[in-house]
Amino acid sequence: MITSENNAQLKNISALLKRSKERQQQGLYVVEGRKMFWEACGLNLVEKAYLAESYAAECREVPCDHEIVSDDVFNKIAETVTPQGVLALVRLPKEDLKEKMQNAESLVLLENLQDPGNLGTIVRTAEAAGIDAVILSKTSVDLYNPKVVRSTMGAVFRMPVFYTDDLIELIRELNNNGFNTIATHLSAEKNYYEADYSGKTAILIGNEGNGLSDEATELAKEKVIIPMEGKVESLNASVAAALMMYEIKRNN
Repeated sequence: MITSENNAQLKNISALLKRSKERQQQGLYVVEGRKMFWEACGLNLVEKAYLAESYAAECREVPCDHEIVSDDVFNKIAETVTPQGVLALVRLPKEDLKEKMQNAESLVLLENLQDPGNLGTIVRTAEAAGIDAVILSKTSVDLYNPKVVRSTMGAVFRMPVFYTDDLIELIRELNNNGFNTIATHLSAEKNYYEADYSGKTAILIGNEGNGLSDEATELAKEKVIIPMEGKVESLNASVAAALMMYEIKRNN
């Protein structure tokens, strides 16, 4: 049983929680909580698990390599306010973007998205709406940031998510391959529900503070606005994405 915070394995967990570079180098990220842990186990994604002593006593069998950690030490390494007694190192997926794009019909493109909660919600909603993949610019928040992982509520295991080095070039490729690219923009005159979502569709969502870049907006085949009442100037990025994703679902 691990009883010290200075244990090398626990220090590695801390590094994986804090640094994207460490996650990429090791090909691992951290999942915390019982529901997500057991789901990851069922999908055979867990490299190794760490169970608090009290929770381990409740488990008849743990179907993966694991260590038991004293309760007080576990509570110190856990990120959540009320730890559930288990965290796991989960393997990063190895799906290929080009391969996925060959059969994709619906995509969400995110440019410079920064808020972990927004990304987690978008990934979760994308799964619910039947979207084929979410694609982010390389300047966006890391999908495997622990806050993002928690807010996906398990969708991170199932929803294909990719990063692209050149989002602008990707939009051009989509335009040339029969996709209708639809951008949200405050200066647009067409309401979002008036756009054509019936064929291959990619929706473009920009940064929370600045929106889409001018270059990305200009490349979009359609520009739309989500009508708002009162004094609201803009909607949360995840809300805007959700409305448009469900338009794709409604039209297909």
